[in-house]
Amino acid sequence: MTVDTQTVIRPGEPTDAASIAHVHMASRAATMPYLPPQRHTHDHVTQWIRDIVLPSYRTWVALRDTEVVGYATVEGDVLHDLYLRPDVLRQGIGTLLLDEVKRHSAGDVSLHVFQQNTGARAFYTRHGFTVVDTDDGSRNMEGLPDMTLRWRADDAH
Repeated sequence: MTVDTQTVIRPGEPTDAASIAHVHMASRAATMPYLPPQRHTHDHVTQWIRDIVLPSYRTWVALRDTEVVGYATVEGDVLHDLYLRPDVLRQGIGTLLLDEVKRHSAGDVSLHVFQQNTGARAFYTRHGFTVVDTDDGSRNMEGLPDMTLRWRADDAH
C-alpha cells in the first residue's frame, strides 16, 4: 500500500453532495456486486446526501487535488459509511479517513459490515476492529447477513 501524501481530509460541505453520491454509488457497484441493483438515481442519492447525511452526520471527505475520492460519515460512535472511488483503493486513503474518524471519537467506534464484504472486514481488522456480533440480515434493508465490528482506543494501546 502506498500512501498518497497529496490527499487532504476535510469536513464535508453541501457543495460536495454530488461528488459524495458518485463515490457512494461507484464504490457499492464495484466492491459489493452481491447487493441488489441500485434503485436510486444519482440525483436521488445526491439529494439524500445533501438533505439527510450532511446535516445529520459528521462527514469527512478525502480530496485528491480538488476531487472527492472518498468519504466517511459518523453518527455518535457509529461509522455509517466509509467509501472510496474504486480507482483509489489500496492507496492509504481509507486509512486516512478512518484515522480522522478515530481521532474525533470518544474512544470507540462501531460499524456494521456485510459478512460477504471480505475486503472491508479485512481492512477493519487490520485497523483494530473486532467482531462483537453477527446478524442474519434482518436488521438491514438489503436482507444480507452482517456483523457489528468495534474499535476501542483502550484496546489499541
